[in-house]
Amino acid sequence: MISTTTAIILIDHGSKKQSANTLLLDVVDLFKVTSGASIVEPAHMELAEPTLIDAYAACADQGATEVVIFPYFLAPGRHSTSDIPRLAEEAAALFPLIPYRVTEPLGLDTRITEVIAQRIHEASDTPWRK
Repeated sequence: MISTTTAIILIDHGSKKQSANTLLLDVVDLFKVTSGASIVEPAHMELAEPTLIDAYAACADQGATEVVIFPYFLAPGRHSTSDIPRLAEEAAALFPLIPYRVTEPLGLDTRITEVIAQRIHEASDTPWRK
């Protein structure tokens, strides 16, 4: 169970394509419903808003006493291991009374294979391409 004062920020890369940015909003909404978390905010590293600073501020405005930042990436790369921790440090500096931590990205999990299998099954209705 996630405390009512623990804020969760799901952060992705951000895109020039609005549909990609909207997908993160859908993930945030789904996570909020399924997790029962009270404070869940989206953020993009670049190319779109809200920024991580914007999301951190929204969490503070909702009474967060701590923030957990989840990099919505498949694998640990430069963004999740370097860029996001740096951006988190910058955002947290503006809210010194609200500590934070950054989680690992999605990574390897057997549940991902279930999603892959489902997508393959769904593709069986589409025509083959050459």
